[in-house]
Formats: sequence, C-alpha cells, structure tokens
Amino acid sequence: MNPLLQKSTLRHGAFPFDQLKNEYFEPALVESLNEARANIERIRNSNEKPTFSNTILALETASEAMSRVTTVFYNLVHADTSDERQALAQKFGPMLASFSSDVSLDPKIFDRVKKVWEQKDSLKDEDYRLTEKTYKDFARNGALLSDDKKEALRKLDQQLSTVSPQFSDNVLKATNAFEMWITDASDLAGLPPSAVEAAAEAAKEKGKPGQWLFTLQIPSYMPFMTYSERRPLREKMYRAYSSRAFRDQFSNEALTKQIAQLRHDRAVLLGQQSHAEFVLQERMAETPDKARKFLENILVKAKPAGARDLEQVKALKLAETGDADFQSWDYAFWSEKLKRKLHSIDEEELRQYFKLENVIEGVFEHARRLYGLDFKEVKDIPVYHPDVRVFEVNETGGRFIGLFYTDFFPRASKQGGAWASSLRDQGLQGGVVERPHATIVCNFPKSTPTTPSLLTLNDVRTLFHEFGHALHTLLSDVKYVSLAGTSVYWDFVELPSQIMENWALEEEGLSLFAKHYKTGAPIPKELIEKIRASSRFQSGWMTMRQLTFALLDLAWHSADPTQIVDVQEFEQRITEPTTLLKPPATNSISTSFSHIFAGGYSAGYYSYKWAEVLDADAFELFKEKGLFNQEIAFKFRDNILSRGGTKHPMELYKAFRGREPDPDALLRRDGLI
Repeated sequence: MNPLLQKSTLRHGAFPFDQLKNEYFEPALVESLNEARANIERIRNSNEKPTFSNTILALETASEAMSRVTTVFYNLVHADTSDERQALAQKFGPMLASFSSDVSLDPKIFDRVKKVWEQKDSLKDEDYRLTEKTYKDFARNGALLSDDKKEALRKLDQQLSTVSPQFSDNVLKATNAFEMWITDASDLAGLPPSAVEAAAEAAKEKGKPGQWLFTLQIPSYMPFMTYSERRPLREKMYRAYSSRAFRDQFSNEALTKQIAQLRHDRAVLLGQQSHAEFVLQERMAETPDKARKFLENILVKAKPAGARDLEQVKALKLAETGDADFQSWDYAFWSEKLKRKLHSIDEEELRQYFKLENVIEGVFEHARRLYGLDFKEVKDIPVYHPDVRVFEVNETGGRFIGLFYTDFFPRASKQGGAWASSLRDQGLQGGVVERPHATIVCNFPKSTPTTPSLLTLNDVRTLFHEFGHALHTLLSDVKYVSLAGTSVYWDFVELPSQIMENWALEEEGLSLFAKHYKTGAPIPKELIEKIRASSRFQSGWMTMRQLTFALLDLAWHSADPTQIVDVQEFEQRITEPTTLLKPPATNSISTSFSHIFAGGYSAGYYSYKWAEVLDADAFELFKEKGLFNQEIAFKFRDNILSRGGTKHPMELYKAFRGREPDPDALLRRDGLI
C-alpha cells in the first residue's frame, strides 16, 4: 500500500510519514499524473455546455491526488533531502512541467474556460474569483499563443523545471562542503560558551572530540562572525559564506545566467518586455517601474542613515585598535560592540531569556490572546524527522483549526534559512472543505548537554515571522484551495508574517515568554527598554542591505540578460548605489540567492519592503487601540488572515484599516523621517 495514494486514516488526515519510503514517490507521481490526465480529458471532451461546475470547479479538483504527492515530496526536498530525493526532483520537474503545459496550452480546455468567463456576471463571490483566476492563469501562460509559440513555451518550461532544483542543490552542497576546524583553544577567544560548546558537539559528532567545528550553517556562522576576536578566522568564514556556489565545484554562475535568460525568453514569448513586467502584472506594485521607484524613494532616505551607521562602527574600531582598515568581516563584530556601548545591550545576555521552548509557548499565547487559538502538542502523529513536533490547533473551547508542524534545528539534509509551508492546504478536497496542516522550518541553535536551545533576538523575530505565515495558512476560511491562505499576491503575502514581528519588540509581548532559562526570572524591564531603544539600531544599514537584494533582483529580471557576461561585474554595477562597504573580490550574492533563483521571489524581493509599509501601518492601529485588542485582531483575522486571495489585496487591507496604507509609516518606525 502506497501511503501517498491512500486517504489517511490518521486523526485529522495527518500524513503517515512512518510508512513512507523513497521508492513510493515515483510510482505515486506517475499514477496520480495519469489520474489527473484522465480527469482533464473528461473536461475537454465533454459535450455539455461549459459551466462553472463542469469546467472551472472540475479543473480545480482534477489533480488533487497529484498535489498530495508533490506537496509531501517537495516539503521533504527542502527540509530533509538526500541524494536520492534530489535526483527524483530533477526527474519530477520536467514531468510536472509537461503536465502543466498540456493543460494550460490546450485550446479546447481554454475555450471552455473562456466561455464560462464570458458569463461571469452570473457568478458571485469565490466562484467569480476562482473563474477570474483560472481564466487569467490560462491567458498569462500561453493559451492565446500560436501553436509554434506554444511549443517553444513548453520547451522553456521544461528547462526551467530542472535548473531551479539544481541551483538549490548546489547552494546546499556548497554550504555543507565548508568546515573550519579549530584545535587551539586560544582561537576561540571572544566566543560565548554556548557557541564553543555547540562547536565541540559538532566536532564530536564527526568523530573528533577535543576539537571545535564551525560551519556555514547560520547557528554556527553568525556567533562566530559576531564574537570571534580572531580577525583572520572571521575573514576565512566570511569569504567562504559570501562565495558559496561561486567559481567552485558547485558553481551556480552559469545556472544564474541561464535561469534569468529562460525567464526573460518566456516573458517575451508571452508578449511582455521582461520577466519582471510579466510577474508584476499580478502584484500590488503592478509594474517594474513602480516597484523600482518605491525602492529608490526609500533609498534616498536610507542611504545617509546607512552611511552614518557604517561610520559609527568604523570609528569604534579605529578608536579601540588604531587600525583604520575595515572590511566586510569586521562589521558584525564591531557592530555588536557598538550596540553594547550605546545601548548596554549584549545579544549573548539577551539569549539567556529566549529559551526556544519558552518562545514557542510565547507565540502560542499571542495567538490565543489575539485570535482565540489553543495549541496542544500531540505525540501520536508521525513526523518525517525526530526534530519535528506536531500541535493540534483549536479555537478556544471549540472548532478544530488545523495541524501545526515545527522543525527548528539545522542538519546537513536541510536547506538554510527559515520558511513556512503546508502539508495540506485549506479548502475543497475530495468533496470536503478540509482544514490545513501548516509547517514552519527554521535553523536555530540545538541544545547541548549543558545548555538548552537559546535564541538571539533576531531568531525570536524569525520565529514570530514564520508563525505569522503559519497563521495565514491555519486561519484560512475559504471554499477553494487555489484561493486559500497564502495564495495571494506575492507583495501581500509578507504582511501576516512581518506584522507578527512587532509583538516581539513590545513589553507586553516580551513579558509573555522572555524568562531566564536558569532561574525563570522574567526579563528585566531595563532590558526591555534597551531592546526598544536599540530596535532602530543600524536600521539605515539594514535597510540598505535589503535594498541591495531587491534592486539586484529587479535588475536580473527587468531586461534581456543576454549581455550579462560576468555575474560578479553585473552585480557590482547594479549594487553600486546601495554599496556602503566594498565587498571582497571573492564575493557573489547571486550564485546563492535562492530566494529568487530557486524560490518564488523572482522579480518580487522588493515585496519585503512593500509589506513592511503595510505591517508598519497596520501595527500603528494595534498600538493605538491596544496590542491585544481582540476587536482589532479579529478585524485583521476576518479581513486578511481568513480571506486568502478571494479579493484584491488592497480591498482586503482597506476593509481592515479603513483606508489605504500610509507609505510613511515604515519610515517613521525605522526613524528615517
């Protein structure tokens, strides 16, 4: 029995990971693809007059089994991969792209969709929105092309289906390939005990007790860059991290150019000037020019602040060492020293109050106070890795909301970074409107024999951020999967996540979970004041960093990349306006920029700043009415979190806020105006 093809008998339809074997994936995909193709054939060959039910809804539900298979598979490819799973990803990509092309380029299917769309005035609410989305998806993905152009589009989609997984695999392998071994304890100078112990445990796991191992995994890399007094070793770590998959055995340089070119060629084939123009037609920003002007408006205000931030850090190093030489690998170290000097705040001291288990309980308490949700851990639902925990989510004293999976610790089989996903979306499946199974995956420090997992303030914000995405999935309350949860415009999807970060900086929020991991004493009010006072610390520098990524993304996707010969030269030219500290010649952003070359953020990285405007403006209402004001919280839940893509994002935002967002809200919060 292949569990990928069977209806789950577990509580809430949870997936039986304990029954899963790698050899089940390919036959499950083949069988579910065949089933989907048969369903599509029935739609295209129907003699009935096209209606919402026999065409739009039939298309919506035609590939449910295939979606179950691919959802489980790709969650594992990102969170718990292996060479076998990576090889399957290379194989599955073209198969899925071929199926997608067969449907979207079929003239008979599109003719039926078009006829339903022509009767749109008879449709209401979600039926109308789903029909509109279906028609646009067909029109935007080649249904109106001639036969020869359809064939060309099919070939481009086949190529794209293989190169993005390959890009991601190369980044993971390049990250895992680097190891810095320390045998002399004096080279640990400046490092906090927790980082030293974690490095010792990593070495022991590799069979070298008595040594210390540092890697490019963030829980290892960031403490070293922030605290190590050994500048040459910081340089070694920095150069390795910033040159991942660049001119090494896992180089993505050629793939980066290939992906950008394929996307551009596809957009041109579809009648657009660029990939960015194609993408942004379905975004709040609407056009590349509007997105770029939005970023440049922030740049004008942020650059002087960013330059001042850098000069402050450089001045401290010069004052303490007499050495004016300042390089990229110095920034985190001296910035931390400056923070301690200006705000008497030490990230290592803060970590003592952010025990992972307490922070988890803290985000759950936020969800209870804001949205009336209860989280209860369940042990009888199988997981894909021992690190994973599962929680049952219910409305307080009532309705089942969904399952929530957490996966928090780094490992060689997991991609770096943090993300939210789902193992089952909310909406109509198998004739029933199902509740969702949400996941968040992070890379936080693991506990050691003497110390539990302690988070930095940035880690805390990351957890709150991803939890916000999970709430968007969990609280979805729509009819159709294609409109559920995070199925919204990409520059709107970050609002639910980024607004959650605000509570992690407020006294009312921190007081719910910030307790000393040894004594249980609540975080002192003075420390909270320091957090609040330092919340704008280096905000200019951090804004410039985000603008660098966003403008580089738009540059890759706003013009024909044919003329890009040297990836590094292109990067340096594009990022010159946002570069405050010249990086070393070994540096490359693009070759490990998985968000845009292997994820869903191509021509959309600007959406982080765009959504920050929304979240800053929205949070001002909570600050005005009360951080845990349930009337405002349920207004946010009812108009944004539960509505998915059932309406245009601006309509949803205005229904919550009563007006369009104030673009200066972000600049006020960051102290830039």
